[in-house]
Amino acid sequence: MYLLLAAGVGAAVWRVHTNQLRAAQRTEDQANALLNGPVPVQAVGVAQRPMPIYLTALGTVTPYMSITVKARVTGQLDHVNFIEGQQVKAGQTIMVVDPKPYQAALDQAKGTLAHDVALLKNAQAEYTRYKALYEAGVVSKEQLDLDLSNQGQYEGAIQADKAAIETAQLQLDWCSIQSPINGKIGLRLVDPGNVITANTTNLVIVNQFEPIAVYFTLPENQLPQVLARLHEGGRIVAEAYDRGDTTKVASGQLLTADNQIDTTTGTDKLKAVFDNGDEKLFPNQFVNMHLILEQRPNAMVVPSSAIQSGTQGSFVWVVQPDNTVKMEPVQVELAEGQTTILRGGATVGQQVVVDGADRLQQGAQVILSASRPVTGVPTGKQL
Repeated sequence: MYLLLAAGVGAAVWRVHTNQLRAAQRTEDQANALLNGPVPVQAVGVAQRPMPIYLTALGTVTPYMSITVKARVTGQLDHVNFIEGQQVKAGQTIMVVDPKPYQAALDQAKGTLAHDVALLKNAQAEYTRYKALYEAGVVSKEQLDLDLSNQGQYEGAIQADKAAIETAQLQLDWCSIQSPINGKIGLRLVDPGNVITANTTNLVIVNQFEPIAVYFTLPENQLPQVLARLHEGGRIVAEAYDRGDTTKVASGQLLTADNQIDTTTGTDKLKAVFDNGDEKLFPNQFVNMHLILEQRPNAMVVPSSAIQSGTQGSFVWVVQPDNTVKMEPVQVELAEGQTTILRGGATVGQQVVVDGADRLQQGAQVILSASRPVTGVPTGKQL
């Protein structure tokens, strides 16, 4: 009984062991087949095309001008003449403060002027009469001087009345609150019916979008080459890319650099200006700035993924006409992200491996997948 049970267990163990050996052999055979067979790779051609050489920085979009509108008179906000978010022109009336108190003040000032003008005419008439009487010896010189003094007082009062009228008229005009710039108006901060205080209450913000500015910083060691271009009067192209630094949003130019370096960060602030007619740039938006210092018309470029490193330096795997690969040393001049500029080593049109290079060795047979174009967005070199 026990002998039969032991024989059954031994047979089962032997069968499991045999199956494991067969599975291991199959795995080894498959690995050898893959090792000795062609290696699937992707390759692209070495290209020659224009390449920008640029500096990069993180920038913040800022309105070219931003105005916080406040009333210059105190009173009740009568009505609002804009739709939030609309474009407004400089001089366009956007809000109105109740003008009735200021119209009354103007009418009162005009009435005071009319009163003083009448008094002046009476004083002038009296002076003329007393002058004749003085010349006839009827009145004293003191009386004549008193009439002349009254006449001067009324003339001074009239000048003050005219100034009061100008002031009242100015305050009446200020009841119509106008946009100081062309731009896009924001959300109103005060509703009609509220009493606002002169030069204190914030009413609305107007931001200028066209043009618009982007502020960014550069390290002080990169500043000399930028300032040299500015001093020469050269136009430095500035390009704004999205957060992923892959899609160009807008193209403009560098306006100026700040007049001092921030000692806490060792950087200087720069300002670029964009026309922004399509309003793709929006205030407080973060963008990646490319400050283009040079355009190379015939740069030899490959994707950065094609560049390999070894004990002898940088190299690429070049696919031969017979679908074997050859290690080709290259001289890398400039490299940025997805694109590398070569100074020499490869030639234009050669197919270089960009995917699958980790399994390659000199003379290995390869199978090419569908070739893809040279990519590198954004194209250029980051200094």
